[in-house]
Amino acid sequence: MRFGKIDFDYAADLAGRDPAADGPIYMVNFMKYKTVAEYRGGGGVAISGIEADDKYSPVEVLKKIGAHVAFHGKVVAQGADGEWDRMGIVKYPTRRSFIEMQDRPDFKEKRVHKDAGMDYTVIVGALPAASHSPIRPGRYVMFDLSASPRDVAPSGTTAAFSIEGTIIHDDRRWSSLAVSWHDEVPSVPACARGGNRMVVVAQAEIDRWSDLLTSP
Repeated sequence: MRFGKIDFDYAADLAGRDPAADGPIYMVNFMKYKTVAEYRGGGGVAISGIEADDKYSPVEVLKKIGAHVAFHGKVVAQGADGEWDRMGIVKYPTRRSFIEMQDRPDFKEKRVHKDAGMDYTVIVGALPAASHSPIRPGRYVMFDLSASPRDVAPSGTTAAFSIEGTIIHDDRRWSSLAVSWHDEVPSVPACARGGNRMVVVAQAEIDRWSDLLTSP
């Protein structure tokens, strides 16, 4: 893969999970784009990596398989400057549905744009660590991903997740994710690039977390 390493063991687990043990999974995408998109074969009008990703946007495919975009937004602050450009989170009805989507012709048609525009990405499979009450939306959402397990108490402005696996990785492995909502851009702790913690703040363009976290 051009923009990350696949964890084939986790992919096999997602694809082979017994239906009785399967269920909804959140795929949390940390995304960094190329300055100029690179399409195989070249040619055409030069566009940015972000513009290529806009062409990718597989919303209709997601609808067909029963998945929902939970969040999408531009990164406005982060612990390691310039590491990420966008955040995107999709709730899939099952783990298997995420894997099966990869072979759909309509998805492959879209994916050429992602391949062209993405510089690198990390995608983690996340599960709510506890029952959540409705979230009070905020304009800015902070994602705090850690290699260590943490006890984060869910509230009206905070959600807690355990990380089941990292389907696309950069050799780091993750354990927990805390998500919090803010009316203003919150202060962000400095994080070493390539370290065991990533903290990113994104301005919400799509935010359906509350409905999805409190639904089956």
